Formats: sequence, C-alpha cells, structure tokens
Amino acid sequence: MTKYQIQGGKPLHGTVHISGAKNAAVAIIPAALLVDGTCRIENIPQISDVTLILQILQELGADVRTVNRTTVDVDCSRVRNRQVPYDLARKIRASYYLVGALLGRFGWAEVPLPGGCDLGGRPIDQHIKGFVAMGAEVDVRNGLIYARVPDGGRLAGGQIYLDMVSVGATMNIMLAGVLASGMTVIENAAKEPHIVDLANFLNSMGANIMGAGTDVIKIRGVEKLQGGHLLHYSRPD
Repeated sequence: MTKYQIQGGKPLHGTVHISGAKNAAVAIIPAALLVDGTCRIENIPQISDVTLILQILQELGADVRTVNRTTVDVDCSRVRNRQVPYDLARKIRASYYLVGALLGRFGWAEVPLPGGCDLGGRPIDQHIKGFVAMGAEVDVRNGLIYARVPDGGRLAGGQIYLDMVSVGATMNIMLAGVLASGMTVIENAAKEPHIVDLANFLNSMGANIMGAGTDVIKIRGVEKLQGGHLLHYSRPD
C-alpha cells in the first residue's frame, strides 16, 4: 500500500489553474451531437474520460479538432452512425449520456451499457423512465441499450417525476428533451452545479431550459441548435 508522509510547517505559494469540472465535461461533449454546426468547448479537463468521449464522437462521424491543450472544436453535423462502439463505451460510466443525445437528435440509439463501475450499484432505471415518458421504446438486452421513437418520429415532451434524485438521469433527460416537441418537465431533479453548466451550454446553442439548479426543470423543445458559440466553465468537481 502506498503511503505518503507530509512534513508541515512551510507556507505554500503560487497559483494553480483549475480545469473545468469533469462531471460537466462528460455531458457537455455528448451534447455537441445535438448541435447543427461547430461548437467550441474550452477549459476541458485532461482526463481519460474526456479523451474516450471525444474518441466515441469521432467513431460516430464527428469532426473533432484540437485547438489547444484544453480547447476543442466539435462538429457533429455529419454524424449518421447511431451505434456506439462497445469497447469504448464500456470503459466509461458517462457513456449513457449518448443515449439521450442520439435519441434526441435521431430518434434512435444503440449504446452499450455503461462501464466504469458496477452497474448494479448505479442503475439507469430513472433514465429509461424519462425516455419512455417522452415516447421512446427502450429495451436493454445483451449488454446494450436500444432506444427508439416508434415510426422514426420525434420525442414528445413529457412530465417526469424522478423516484430518486439522480444527476445522470436529470442530465440525460435534458439532452433528450431539447429537440423534443412540446414541454418536458423534470420533477425531483438533481441540482448540482454541472447540471447548470450543461443547461448553460445547451441554452447558448439555442435550447430553452429553465430551472436548472432547482428541483423542477422545464425544457421547451426547439427545432434545432446552432453552433458557433463558445463555452468556458471553470468550476472544479
């Protein structure tokens, strides 16, 4: 077992640059799938989860360009593939955000069950409840989440009460709801700062999300999201 011994008594000096929050970044990057055009995401943390999410978007057909060490331009306008690569998705818990984003944009998604931790300890039943309330059919089998809107249509707004407060479900339903027809209401929503970060990103692209940071979030669906804006967030997890 590794042991650290710290000898105190000496004052600390200097500055430290705080990177963007990991929990915000792993939802904001999949949200780029909903945007018609290029969006720039700044101050992203240099961690494996971010690298994996960007690799997944590239596998789906996105154009990802590194501007500098902490900034990327993401253009998902040419994405047509809705089948997320199994080997990449199983390495990261946040891969489930791809279900909401792909379902919201295409009305269809095939995403491996998330990895990163024991699924039994963190179920996705509240995510599925939200998608079903918006008109999707969801089936989980053979390690995959199959979600689709019947007849290739568009998700519809719905009233969703989360049986337990879930950050992941709140953000996933937000992703699915921004391009849905009508109003989606999430009650008993999580209120963490990275939910506000995701809402700010989506709203800067043209979404209409109200109440992020409270326990009731309202999402009025829009026809499309436009790229060309910048996002800078600096809150650490």
